[in-house]
Amino acid sequence: MDKIERDRIVKALNGYRMSPFRKSVLLATLDIPEGQVRTYKEIAEIIGNPKASRAVGTALKNNPLAPTIPCHRVIRSDGSIGNYTLNGRNSAGMKARRLESEGIKVKRGRIVVRHVPNL
Repeated sequence: MDKIERDRIVKALNGYRMSPFRKSVLLATLDIPEGQVRTYKEIAEIIGNPKASRAVGTALKNNPLAPTIPCHRVIRSDGSIGNYTLNGRNSAGMKARRLESEGIKVKRGRIVVRHVPNL
């Protein structure tokens, strides 16, 4: 994503009332490149709250700009994809399909191969 597109998304995000924590989670998630995933714990570490992985999940559940902010790219530490809510519907199957459309292999609700970046 280029800087202009990112700035457009950030501007849209600024139109929503939310805590600084929630905004930091969404911005960290926005930076996950297509074809990669991060864990809830990694997002918590990136934003400087390493023990807040459950709160990261809650913030992503309430993502007002899904799928533009790609919360489907955040998974559990054990490699399972977890849940996914879009437009009030909860669907792990939809999350798996989104990940697979980006080249990420999912088998029985788990990521098959995962690129682990140097954070």
